[in-house]
Amino acid sequence: MNSETKELELVLNAIQRTCRYDFRHYTRPSLHRRLTSLQTQSNLPQLADMVPWILHDANFLNQVLRTLSIAVTELFRDPSSYQTIRRKVVPTLKALPSLKIWHAGCATGEEVYSLAILLKEEGLYDRARIYATDFNNSSLHAAEKGIYSLETIRKGASNYLAAGGHGSFSDYYHAQYRSAKIQECLKENITFSHHNLVLDGSFGEMDLILCKNVMIYFDQSLKQRVYSLFSESLREGGFLCLGAKETLDFSYVRESFGRDVEEEKIYRKKVDTYHRMDLDRLDRIAKPFSVEDVTSQPRVARS
Repeated sequence: MNSETKELELVLNAIQRTCRYDFRHYTRPSLHRRLTSLQTQSNLPQLADMVPWILHDANFLNQVLRTLSIAVTELFRDPSSYQTIRRKVVPTLKALPSLKIWHAGCATGEEVYSLAILLKEEGLYDRARIYATDFNNSSLHAAEKGIYSLETIRKGASNYLAAGGHGSFSDYYHAQYRSAKIQECLKENITFSHHNLVLDGSFGEMDLILCKNVMIYFDQSLKQRVYSLFSESLREGGFLCLGAKETLDFSYVRESFGRDVEEEKIYRKKVDTYHRMDLDRLDRIAKPFSVEDVTSQPRVARS
């Protein structure tokens, strides 16, 4: 182990010791790049010099957590995936009397609201409950506010058209000063909540789980844990949507899923051969879900 690797390990151990966040199973290149950038900004000679600040300065610790939090997102990011959800997933969801959806690693919420818009246009939003989770409370607060820059909105409008949007994107926000706020009607069926994929448990039986461009930052052991978590949280016949560079291949749960859409990373959990039921019956017998059942963290308060 070289000195650079040892210093990184010291920093990660200090974070884990000080708070509930464990980054030791994130990919090293991304961690090192982000922490080195913060080290330079903080005028610290070496990476290991962060350790006493992490242990004894709450403000610096929060700065480290913000640096390590992956918040690369945009409205209707990867438009082709939304087109595929409309064509391949929505017809099945329309057969269900109610929908339970988990959007894991929601960051600042742009992709959650994108899904809400899609569901609204497909006539599914009123029967849906979306659980949007992230480990970063600052990102969750921003997501729940739903206020974005006009540049973000302009990019979102372009993606919306490419994603097969049916209406006018301007119907889903109202501009104020130099920003825009997502319409309140899109927030009604969304619950934003703290959830840590590294440590926390599974959700109740979901009909659809989305976790896109998050697993690319995890090492193999953490990927295995999270994929198992998703499998436990997804009912038979439910869908799992991953990012373009992510795959269930070589995971422990791969045999439990069929590849439902070849051109996108959308998988469908197989129905048990020995307990095959129609989807409506599966939904009727699903255990009711409560966010409080699966996390000890309080729900993010509305501003």
